[in-house]
Amino acid sequence: MAKSPIPQEIVSAGAVPILTVEMHTTGEPTRIIYSGFPEPKGSTLLQKLADVEANHDHVRGRLMLEPRGHKEMYGALLVNETELTATGEADIGVIFMHTAGYSPMCGHATIAVSRFLVDFDPETCPGLFPKRNFRLDEETMTTALKLHCPCGVVNVTVPVVNGPHGRLQSDPKRPISFINVDSYATGIDVEIPLPEPYRWPELGARTSLTADISYGGAFYCLVDVEQLGFKDGLKSTDLDALSRATAKLRDALKADPRYKVYFQHPTEPELSYLYGVIVRDPKRGVPAEGADGAEVGLCFFGAQQVDRSPCGSGSAARRALAHAKHGWPPEKKWTYHCFLSDACGGLGGFTASVVGKSADQANEPPRAGERVRIRVEGQAFYTGFATFLAEAVDGISASGFVA
Repeated sequence: MAKSPIPQEIVSAGAVPILTVEMHTTGEPTRIIYSGFPEPKGSTLLQKLADVEANHDHVRGRLMLEPRGHKEMYGALLVNETELTATGEADIGVIFMHTAGYSPMCGHATIAVSRFLVDFDPETCPGLFPKRNFRLDEETMTTALKLHCPCGVVNVTVPVVNGPHGRLQSDPKRPISFINVDSYATGIDVEIPLPEPYRWPELGARTSLTADISYGGAFYCLVDVEQLGFKDGLKSTDLDALSRATAKLRDALKADPRYKVYFQHPTEPELSYLYGVIVRDPKRGVPAEGADGAEVGLCFFGAQQVDRSPCGSGSAARRALAHAKHGWPPEKKWTYHCFLSDACGGLGGFTASVVGKSADQANEPPRAGERVRIRVEGQAFYTGFATFLAEAVDGISASGFVA
């Protein structure tokens, strides 16, 4: 076998390489794009996101879809300059993307991106993270990062060890944690009628169901698997049937203007939409060490993309819901599993707990709409590094495709 890389010169002239780091968080991929993507225009992160969507969406498709990606791919574009990095409120920005579009928040990618930002060598890639200035907490052996996501600033703590040449490196044996933007329930035990166009066979004779709506950087509909008509829970459920059911439920919520009130962001109209549907099975799941309990969930988002991970922003939304709906004390730590971590005996589950309330609500009792700060913990791992090209005469793969 060859020991040297194939030179890029064999590729047609004009094929600009895009460089990525490949990672996964409990099986959910994150393709971290750090070089070669067109520079987004705009003075704010949301303006830059809008510019990417309007003018460079074909590059998102190129990286997320076949033949370079697949229908479950996920990505994160690093953005050095935002309105909050300019003021020192954030260290770096990020735009999250998937096979059907973009995300306002993503916990699994936050965990992956933060680990990478601690690990890369600034001497070999000086333009990647100009504001990189990590400080070591010697007592906990951690460092902190302020990540500007489309939903706001997320405060990340990365465990570290002393690496070679005196540089800090992430400690893969310990979980990364992030304190999310304000999370809150907007609807508790919402009765949702399901007229004929929005029904599925497993409902039987029922014409409605009950679900909750909660925000964790993105808006989610949270519904128990038995409410959908799947009596055996998530262990043996037909994934295709579950996808059809959640798609019908999502469409029913979007079609009825009465439900728009549940998906209204208080300051950013661009974030006021239903992002995903999370199906819960509270009867399953192994609690992580130090946690008080567990549940299994399955998140459908985008074009019915299935999150392999427990969904970090969805975990925050679920913990905020438990705070408002059941009055759980802040210190109560819950483990959130996906089908993969559940199948692996609990390996890779996320944990979430409340670390505080918004200052203007500090003395109020738990209720729907109360904003709380959630700490989510999980681990991400490297799977590789990649260089992607698109030759000018390649008309098939330039924007990607779904077979």
